Amino acid sequence: QVQLVESGGGLVQPGESLRLSCTTSRFTLENYIMGWFRQAPGKEREFVAAISWSGVTTGYADSVKGRFTISRDNAKNTVYLQMNSLKPEDTAVYYCAARTRPVWGTSTFEYNYWGQGTQVTVSS
Repeated sequence: QVQLVESGGGLVQPGESLRLSCTTSRFTLENYIMGWFRQAPGKEREFVAAISWSGVTTGYADSVKGRFTISRDNAKNTVYLQMNSLKPEDTAVYYCAARTRPVWGTSTFEYNYWGQGTQVTVSS
């Protein structure tokens, strides 16, 4: 059952930027650790970034560190993923996820609620 809604995906050229958004009308995201994951064709879903409920703590996969930034606006009940300097290997479906336990997690099985995903394609 889809709980979260992602938006902002699209087709961009290498080096360009996109900002993904994740929100829901079903519950308050402020109570959860939020994560972004991605899944490329033929590959397993992988961790991209996560952010604590307060926004103070963030974590990133090595492949996106320095290029992607996760943030949240609890007043808007929205989490963002700013993606800069995009590369063809960033092409994937990007998923937003919420973790109910107040413990840091980077594995897909540790997250309880998921969105339907948004496609990001980086190609010249």
